[in-house]
Amino acid sequence: MKKKMLTGFRPTGRLHLGHLHGNIKNMISSQDKYTNFFFLVDWHALSTEYQDPKNIRSNLLDCVIDLVSLGIDPDLTNLYRQSDIPEISELTLYFSMITPISWLERCPTYKEQIKELKSKDLSTLGFMSYPVLMAADILIVNADIVPVGED
Repeated sequence: MKKKMLTGFRPTGRLHLGHLHGNIKNMISSQDKYTNFFFLVDWHALSTEYQDPKNIRSNLLDCVIDLVSLGIDPDLTNLYRQSDIPEISELTLYFSMITPISWLERCPTYKEQIKELKSKDLSTLGFMSYPVLMAADILIVNADIVPVGED
């Protein structure tokens, strides 16, 4: 049985060369090796783009077109939108009931995002609970491999 790999993209803009060299090449080469789950993390995008969310929807389609045109094969890859899976939000809610706020404040992803996005007001529950949503994303597909940062 193949291992499961999960990778997500925040649809906050068009894909660029950094995505291609940083992640997409690995996604393409792993299509035969793993059972892949590549998804568009629209709820994660909303946690930082909540003041102007209109572009998230249009960016979703552009992102799918870009991924498929670059070589992501929908027959070999489970490609989906985060908000289309209601179980993700349900699991996030359950996790949020037992996750101490101090754990979220120490999460590397939370700290990195605050530094990177200092021009935005990130003092929202949605942003702080980003790691909880990320845990639900991973566990909902029971991923073995999640190529992300140190979080």
